[in-house]
Amino acid sequence: MPIADTQTQAARPSGRLANTGIGPTFSPIDIGHPDYLAVVEPDTAFWSLVRKDSLADVLTGKRFLAAYLEKAEVFAAQMEGLRFGLTPSAVYFNPTERCNLNCAYCYIPADMRAHGEHMSTARLLEALEILEKHFRSVMPEGRLPQIVFHGAEPLLNREAVFAGIEKFDDRMRFGVQTNATLLDDEAISFLTGRGVGVGISLDGRTAAVADRARVNWNGQGVSKKVVAAMKKLRGYPGFNVICTVTSRNLRALPGIAEYFHENEVPACLLNMVRCTLPGAREIKPGDEEAATWFVKALEKTHELYRKTGRKLVVANFANIILGVVAPTARRLMCDISPCGGGRCFFALAPGGDVFPCSEFVGLPDFRGGNLFDDQIPDILKSPAFAKVTGRKVEDIEPCKRCAVRHFCGSPCPAEAVEMNGGMDRPGAFCRFYERQARYALRLIAEGRHDDFLWDGWDADAETVFDLRMI
Repeated sequence: MPIADTQTQAARPSGRLANTGIGPTFSPIDIGHPDYLAVVEPDTAFWSLVRKDSLADVLTGKRFLAAYLEKAEVFAAQMEGLRFGLTPSAVYFNPTERCNLNCAYCYIPADMRAHGEHMSTARLLEALEILEKHFRSVMPEGRLPQIVFHGAEPLLNREAVFAGIEKFDDRMRFGVQTNATLLDDEAISFLTGRGVGVGISLDGRTAAVADRARVNWNGQGVSKKVVAAMKKLRGYPGFNVICTVTSRNLRALPGIAEYFHENEVPACLLNMVRCTLPGAREIKPGDEEAATWFVKALEKTHELYRKTGRKLVVANFANIILGVVAPTARRLMCDISPCGGGRCFFALAPGGDVFPCSEFVGLPDFRGGNLFDDQIPDILKSPAFAKVTGRKVEDIEPCKRCAVRHFCGSPCPAEAVEMNGGMDRPGAFCRFYERQARYALRLIAEGRHDDFLWDGWDADAETVFDLRMI
């Protein structure tokens, strides 16, 4: 993307005027850099870095606007395809409703986690057969769908899960997201031997922090078991850790990042708590404080990278950077509107009910149909799914007026409905996401953004626009 770093001759292009409604509307954004501002065209997510002392000349200069207009249709088409042209290629597969933990922020209702059903092995294999047949008919040849066994706690139904992985190993890419309390040596050997992605959850480097929100039904923490599993997975490339950020562990984030790095975790998620259910809202941190400590944790990962040469990629933030520098390279789809729910992936409950995302599993109004009774294309077009796939940031106040709306996406629709009363409302953490976008742009201005991304992220990237003002 361009860096405009010298003054240009002021000129007014004829026929097209900026910032009047006739042409594009460029929004200057303070990114906390001593020399640069960001200039964003919100509709297309175009951006440029401009020297503060050159801003007026750049925005009124003929070269800048003419160069943008030449590529504007490309930018718009790219964003249109990313937002509305994708179809699901992944499933969050819940093989059980039950969980052996009672975490304070869980989005699955407690009664379901305590007394819910398992999917039988035969039914699970049937479900995978249906899914494989569907994806084979809609996906390019040679590309495999992704199935992530999710929860509740999938390893409570381990026999069925492992049977599914074993049978469909050559036809699907698998992952397992687990609380790690049941991740014994045999399970680790099975999963790593088949290249299955393994995600575990740990909310602190010490039990005193990690066990504040993640406890079993007796109120006891489980972090010691999680740490033991993490150490056994050390060195496995398909391994990641999710840390859910709440008011109970927020100030520990830099230390948590350091701990993950010490244990050679290749990638982690420092996810702000989803506020779909009331219990999570009670431990939601404030936006500004969350942003402050989140950035401190990111800077800690950078400090460690510079010291050791080894990265700990914070995937949810790396995705924000990618949303700026290479939108189509995004790996996660929560921070764009419409989000990925029902559009890039969907969730399957143990009884066969299908939802746009796991966040909706406890919300019957968002049931799109049943995998065993209905056709997947019909489910994807159902009114329940349309509520989510039709949620556009342009319809949400105040998001529709925000310059970084396509770097954020006003997540999450489940939060918007349950916490704020409707799909036309923002989710939680509006100011936090805005701060993330500013910080990402500042890192780009400083030339540090590559240090926060996966190695080789740009191997297949193509430069669409590169204007350097001289």
